[in-house]
Amino acid sequence: MNAHRAIEFLGLRRSIVGLLGMAVLVGLGEKMAERFLPIYLLALGGGPVVVGVLQGLTNLVSALYSYPGGYLADRIGPKRSLLVFNLAAMAGYLIVIVIPAWPAVIVGSLLFLSWSAVSLPATMNLIARVLPANKRTMGVTMHSLVRRVPMALGPLLGGVIIAVWGAEVGVRASFGIALLLAGVALVFQQRLIEPDAAIGADAEVRRRLRRHPFQLFIDMSPGLRHLLISDILIRFCEQIPYAFVVIWCMNRIASPVSAFEFGVLTAIEATTAALVYIPVARQADRLGKKPFVLLTFVFFTLFPLALIFCRSFWPLAAAFVLRGLKEFGDPTRKALILDLCPDDRRATMFGFYYLVRDLIVSVAAFGGAFLWAYAPSANFITAFAFGVMGTIWFALRGTGVERA
Repeated sequence: MNAHRAIEFLGLRRSIVGLLGMAVLVGLGEKMAERFLPIYLLALGGGPVVVGVLQGLTNLVSALYSYPGGYLADRIGPKRSLLVFNLAAMAGYLIVIVIPAWPAVIVGSLLFLSWSAVSLPATMNLIARVLPANKRTMGVTMHSLVRRVPMALGPLLGGVIIAVWGAEVGVRASFGIALLLAGVALVFQQRLIEPDAAIGADAEVRRRLRRHPFQLFIDMSPGLRHLLISDILIRFCEQIPYAFVVIWCMNRIASPVSAFEFGVLTAIEATTAALVYIPVARQADRLGKKPFVLLTFVFFTLFPLALIFCRSFWPLAAAFVLRGLKEFGDPTRKALILDLCPDDRRATMFGFYYLVRDLIVSVAAFGGAFLWAYAPSANFITAFAFGVMGTIWFALRGTGVERA
């Protein structure tokens, strides 16, 4: 395959390259500093309660930011909205660098920790606008794949900086590098991403964008509504045991794994996910999306059930391959959401989808804690049951049709 064909196969248009470059640069800076925020808060005298508040706020605003992020992308265009989100993240970094106090860290984090959530609808909208329908899954897949680079490298680089300069100085230095990388990303983004088309010129489009957010649920196509219901059930399956998987592996099984071995298991999961992304994207664009999304839901469902039977490292390794396969059709699912959203409000509807899903699923962690306190098996079996319901619902009611 020559270079031109490879670029075409991967959907690497000029705007997509700009988008991917921005994802790497902003993501790298974010992950270098964000993973070590709890340590920084403690160094500033924040205490465990402040760390808990930060985590709670992060989960909440990640859900709440999706809808306004989508609305802004539809109202002013994805390129301009990504500029706004990038500047907001840079302002957050600057606050943390200039003011070494834990209240300032909380305020700054509200501007940068949810960058991924607030920018996702604009990102998906840009991919849908730039690429033809038969390349959208590949475009979303490339974005998902590239985002894993800063997820892997960021904490490693941040850890080295903290090891050299200590927690307080090291974290602030990491935020300084994050600010610099975000500035480079801003220039990269503005030079490569194509200009926004005229947005909101049509009076009917403007009227629809001004409608009450929950009116969007009525405006959803049946296919998108059924996908949302099944996705909520599947995320309950994921989130009920999510925080307790490491406890099961390291404390509760007959032959517990070490912290290093659990890191190996996590690497197995990430490697499995990375290996299936591009082959699945190619087939999903050619053969239709529903079978691949359905298989994704099956892998989500089987993982908590498999954990019950894993009592040592090697069975767990097989289970974490299964967990990696849950990414099998995740970019395909996002591309299907794009296909089922109305063209004139695509980013708004995409953001609303994530707002509804994440707000409802946020209760799963609390329910999972009560189930775990009763018995780990109750936690895993309940998660499995939600997965079965979500999979059956999508199998019976879901659609892979490209357009609603």
